[in-house]
Amino acid sequence: MQYQKLGNSDINVSVIALGTWGLGGGSVWTDKNSTVSEARALLDACEAYGINYIDTAPVYGTGESERLLGEALNGRRHDFVLQTKCSLNWRQEGGTFHYARDGYTVDNDTRPDAVRKDVEDSLRRLKTDYLDSVIVHYVTDRYPVEDTVGALEDLIREGKIRTYGLSNSQPKDLDAYCAAPDAKKGVSVVQEFFSVLSPFHGREYFDACRRNGVSFQTYGVLEEGFLTSPAFLKRTFETTDIRSRLPWNGDSYKAGLTRLFEAWTPIKEAHNCSFAALAEAWALAQFDRMSLLVGMRRPETVKDTVSCLSVSLSSEELRLMEEAAAPIQVAVLDK
Repeated sequence: MQYQKLGNSDINVSVIALGTWGLGGGSVWTDKNSTVSEARALLDACEAYGINYIDTAPVYGTGESERLLGEALNGRRHDFVLQTKCSLNWRQEGGTFHYARDGYTVDNDTRPDAVRKDVEDSLRRLKTDYLDSVIVHYVTDRYPVEDTVGALEDLIREGKIRTYGLSNSQPKDLDAYCAAPDAKKGVSVVQEFFSVLSPFHGREYFDACRRNGVSFQTYGVLEEGFLTSPAFLKRTFETTDIRSRLPWNGDSYKAGLTRLFEAWTPIKEAHNCSFAALAEAWALAQFDRMSLLVGMRRPETVKDTVSCLSVSLSSEELRLMEEAAAPIQVAVLDK
């Protein structure tokens, strides 16, 4: 495993992070509901392969992902760097409507009281007295940035969180958060969508990350499974499932993905790796402060994901991979 500091903080994190959106189950992930024992086995595999960085969020299964992790982390909380999020909640105490799902209405609220309640709720579900990192899940300009930053900095002073970051944001948002008057510790990480099929937003963000000394954490690098293998293209999903809403379900995109896999096959064979590891290695090569956030629900996936660190792609291989993806690349993906 490789490790790096999280932004300007003193927190040492594995380059690969465990994403736990899928642990939440519900109508978003219709093929599997996880148990505490399965979550423990997943953490065992992470520990065995050196992954110490875990990411979750309150709205992943409306608390279910955090609850499972809280049980699974019992007795080994300090072995992991634990990151969750704030701003999206279903308390119905104000904010901007974000979505309705599984009987809950979720609002986006970055006001200080909401941020504090989000953190306190997460501390309870995760059965811990501190969080290593808290991400503003959806940045909004409805409320003053300085108020949100002030609340996060207060939580740092109180020992409830160690650092914070942004997600679903723009480079100008990072500049604004870093320039806020109370930004003593400041933003350590931005978590944004980035893959070979949709690389544009991420690349636009890299300069702002360098300028502010911030890590870039990519999610969606495997396109919710569509970049893992040609066999995945044959799967079908319930209409509520996140994977059913991606463009890759369309016939023209599937044909493009089939051609992509054909073009990638010689590179995959040359490195004796999976298509997933190939896509992950491509992502890691794009930025020197990259944190690779991968959603994993099975221990065997952890082993394959870690193998991407041994895949060193040449500039020509990187070019060929993206050239194969170019015909079906999209600028924006709304998940």
